Amino acid sequence: MKYTHILWDFNGTILDDVQTGIDSVNVMLAKRGLPTLKDVSDYRSHFRFPITAYYESLGFDFENEPFSVLAPEWVALYLEFVKNASLRDGVTEAFDAFRQAGLKQVIVSATEYNMLGEQLCALGIKNKFDDYIGLDNIHAASKTELAKAWYAENRPESAVFIGDTTHDYEVACVLGCDCILVSGGHQSREVLDKCNVCVVNCIDDAKNIIINAEK
Repeated sequence: MKYTHILWDFNGTILDDVQTGIDSVNVMLAKRGLPTLKDVSDYRSHFRFPITAYYESLGFDFENEPFSVLAPEWVALYLEFVKNASLRDGVTEAFDAFRQAGLKQVIVSATEYNMLGEQLCALGIKNKFDDYIGLDNIHAASKTELAKAWYAENRPESAVFIGDTTHDYEVACVLGCDCILVSGGHQSREVLDKCNVCVVNCIDDAKNIIINAEK
């Protein structure tokens, strides 16, 4: 088999929480008299890693309000709005297809670990994964070191990372594994294409590429 492990990003890849992100940050922006995001396209044009750079692009002033103060406010709003979010089309079918093919599946997320576990339980998909890893804080700075530590400990024979942002591509590069980016998440297709890796329009396309590679 070409792959032994599927490394999944969570937000925007498994969970369709783009609108959740927009609604959450717009409450914060409006509260401070800052321009709110107009639509999904506007959101994607601003969203980036590190998350602090995203906040700065929206007009937040860290000298006036440090990110450590803003982050808990965002998390509280996110947890309220995310109740309306659903899984992306095709993900459960992909989970089942990969399991049937004998592939291990692991979530690598910049979400805080306990919060991630609770979301997986609420969505009814925790049992779909062999493991999941998240940060020990709510600041969503980077998951690179987290991924490196997991990779070093588990030493997967061959892995592919499925994500929706340039940060997912960066993590895959650090790990030395293949990467498939799925558009329709937190960053635009135009931005993803600049990574010069496989970019697909939907989870089903990613699933088919991986399954066909196994044959």
